[in-house]
Amino acid sequence: MKNPPSSARRSAVYLLDQVLGEGRLMSDLIAGGVLDRLSPPDRARAQRLASDTLRGLDRADRLLGRHLRKAPPLAVYNILRLATVELAQGGEPHGVVNEAVAIIANHPRYGRHKGLVNAVLRKTAEEAPRSWNDLRLPRLPRWLRDPLVQAWGGAAVGQMEKAHFQGAALDLSFKSDAEAAHWAKELNGTLLPSGTLRLADPGQVSALPGFATGDWWVQDAAAALPVKVLAPEPGETVLDLCAAPGGKTLQLAAAGAKVTALDLSERRMARVHENLSRTGLSASCVVGDALEHEGGPYDAILLDAPCSATGTIRRHPDLPHAKDGSEFGALIDLQAAMIDHALTLLKPGGRLVFCTCSLLPDEGECQVDEALARHPGLVTDRAALARPGIDPAWITPEGGVRLRPDYWPDLGGMDGFYIACLHR
Repeated sequence: MKNPPSSARRSAVYLLDQVLGEGRLMSDLIAGGVLDRLSPPDRARAQRLASDTLRGLDRADRLLGRHLRKAPPLAVYNILRLATVELAQGGEPHGVVNEAVAIIANHPRYGRHKGLVNAVLRKTAEEAPRSWNDLRLPRLPRWLRDPLVQAWGGAAVGQMEKAHFQGAALDLSFKSDAEAAHWAKELNGTLLPSGTLRLADPGQVSALPGFATGDWWVQDAAAALPVKVLAPEPGETVLDLCAAPGGKTLQLAAAGAKVTALDLSERRMARVHENLSRTGLSASCVVGDALEHEGGPYDAILLDAPCSATGTIRRHPDLPHAKDGSEFGALIDLQAAMIDHALTLLKPGGRLVFCTCSLLPDEGECQVDEALARHPGLVTDRAALARPGIDPAWITPEGGVRLRPDYWPDLGGMDGFYIACLHR
C-alpha cells in the first residue's frame, strides 16, 4: 500500500505494517500525516486498534498459531492479528471478519490470501473471546526485558508488563489545583495523589469540555512531577530544554515563571506554540540545539533529556517492536553532555532538574551518579522531592526519584520516569 488507506481498520493495519515491517514509531507516522484523511473519531479508532493489537500481539500470535501451518506474509499476518484482537475484545464477528477479508482482497500483492484470512478468522471468532484471558501475559522482548529484570527483578518486571498490557488512562494537568478540583467534578475524573486528574474512558480528547477553551492539557501523572520537583516561583527565569510537545512548558508558564522553551525540531516546536495558544499561556520559544544554547543565566533549568522512552510503553506499545536498543548508548552519551552544558547556564545557586522517561538505570540513577562524580560540589536536593504524590520509598540512594509503571496499581499505574534536582 503506497498511500495510507482511508478507513479506521485499514489505517490500523497500515500502522502495524510500518511498525512491525519498517521499524517506524506510530508517533512519527501520525505526525507525518498518515491518519489525516480520517475523521477525528476514525483517527482515534485507528490508533486504538493498532495500539491494542501491539499490546496483545503475543496472545494473538498464539491463537493464530493453532490454525496456521506457517506464518503468512507480514501484511496478511497483521490483518489476522488486528481482527483476532478485535474479536477477543468482543468485536462483532460478521463485521470484523468481512472487513478483514475485504482489506486483504484489495491488497495489490496478497489478494490471493483472502480465503486463508476468511477460514482462519471464522475459527478464531469462536475461540478468541473464550481463550483470550487464559493466555500468558505478553512479555517485553528479550533485548529490553533482560536489563530490566537485572535492574528491578523478575517479579517487578512482570507487574510492569501487566501495566503495559492494561494500557493507560488519560491524565490531565491544570493551571492550578483549584481548577483541577473543579474539572474533576465536571469530567467525572479521579484526582491522583499528585494532583493530576485521571479519566478512565474519555473518548475523543478534542471533544471533551475544556479542551477548546484551553482549561487543561494532556500529560501523564509521572511526566507532571518534574516541574513539581523544580517548584518554579513567579518571575523566575526558567529554561525548558527539549520542551516539545510542551506539557512541562505549560506547567512552568502557569506557575508564573518567565519560560524559555527550546527544542531542536521546528515541527515539534509547532506543537508547543499550538498548546500555548490554546491555553492562553506564554513562553519564549526557540528552535535550536540544546548543546549550543547560550542564553541565561537562568534561575532554574528543566532538562527532560532525549532517552529510550522505555517508561512510556503503556501509551506507546509500538516502542518495543520498532526499536532494538542499539541507539541507547548514543543517547546516554548525549544525556551526559546535556547535563554538563546545562550546568554552565545556571545562575549561582540555581537548580537543574534532570529527568528521563526511561526505566533503565543507565539513563537515570547511573547518569546522576556520574554527574556528581564529574562535578565537585554538585549535590542532589532530596528536600525538593517532598512533593504530593511522591512516595518516600521511591527515593533512590543517590538522591533522585524512580517512578515505574507498576506503581499505583490500584489507580491505573504511571509512566516510568527518573527525576533528580541538582545544584552546587
